[in-house]
Amino acid sequence: MTDEEFSEAIIAMTDALYRVCYSQLPQGCDREDAIQESLSKAWKKRHSLRDERYLQTWIVRILLNVCHDIRKKRELEHPADELPERNAPDDADFELHQALFALDKTLRLPVVLHYVEGFSIREVARILRCPQGTVKSRMSRGRQELRKMLSGKAEG
Repeated sequence: MTDEEFSEAIIAMTDALYRVCYSQLPQGCDREDAIQESLSKAWKKRHSLRDERYLQTWIVRILLNVCHDIRKKRELEHPADELPERNAPDDADFELHQALFALDKTLRLPVVLHYVEGFSIREVARILRCPQGTVKSRMSRGRQELRKMLSGKAEG
């Protein structure tokens, strides 16, 4: 089977793969991830398929294994309402701690990495895999949000 024939066969069975995946996973994002990962695995191992007649069966089996792995991973995750509340350390400023964790993760992470953990802007950019300018702008927006939250509490 040539690469082109393999691709055409995959395209022909896409609807079936989505239906199988729909029966296995409730969330659309998980279904899309499962199909993408399954097709990636199948493409990488396409030369190991011994009999082309079993292509669809082989890919569906890969898909079911990936769906199983995703379901297993989801079972290990805890819903947010079941997680213990994040308490400020005894020596921390409670209001600052609450405000910091009220920030969106994209703004909070650079602020914490730089101001709390002591990483340089360059190091934070490497950790987050984004340009230094992005880190600086996120930190600036994070500081602005913190100022708003903390000044609002001081006034109220």
